[in-house]
Amino acid sequence: MLIFWEQRLVFLATPKAGSTAIEMALESLASAALQRPGALKHTDIGTYRRFVGPWLAAQTGHEFTTVALMREPVDWLRSWYRFKLRDDDDDPDHAMHGVSFADFAARYAGDGGPHDLGIGSQHAFLTDGAAQVDRIFRYEEIDSFVDFLEGRLDCAIELPRINVPPSVDVHLADPAEAALRQAMAPDLALYRAI
Repeated sequence: MLIFWEQRLVFLATPKAGSTAIEMALESLASAALQRPGALKHTDIGTYRRFVGPWLAAQTGHEFTTVALMREPVDWLRSWYRFKLRDDDDDPDHAMHGVSFADFAARYAGDGGPHDLGIGSQHAFLTDGAAQVDRIFRYEEIDSFVDFLEGRLDCAIELPRINVPPSVDVHLADPAEAALRQAMAPDLALYRAI
C-alpha cells in the first residue's frame, strides 16, 4: 500500500496485479509505503475502510481516493500458479510439486478453494459489501493507470519489469475453463464493469 498524503491518494496493492512494479516506481514519491509484512502491503478495501481510511480522514480532514489494479481473473489465477511453482525452486517438497494448472484451477473452483489455497479473490480484495475501491484500472490496460497517476502525482512514471514468472503450461480444456469461470463469476462481473 502506498499513501500519497498531499494528493489524498492511496494505492491498494492487489496481489498478482503488478503491485511490486508500481511500488518500486513510486515508493520514493509516497508519503508512506507499507510493504512488509504482506498483510500490510496487501491491505484490502475492507480493512482500509475500517482502519486506515478513517485514520487518514481524521488526520487531514479529507477523504482519500483509493486506486488499484485488477487483472483478468483467469490470467490472475495463472499468475498465482506460476508464482507458487517458483516456490518449488526453494523447497522441493513444496505442495505444488507435480500439480498441473488444471489441478490448481479445479482446486480453486472447488468449495473453499480460494481460502484453502491462501489466495482469496480479487473481488474480495477490491470490494467491501456494496462499496469498492474508488478507481479500479485493468492491469492489461496499465497505460491508463500510469496516465492517471502521472496526472495526479504530476510526474513521469516508468514501470520496471520485475517478478516475471517462469513459462509453464497453463492451458485449460474448455470444460475446465468453463467451471473455473463459473467459480470466478463475481470477479469476472467486476472486471467487466471497469
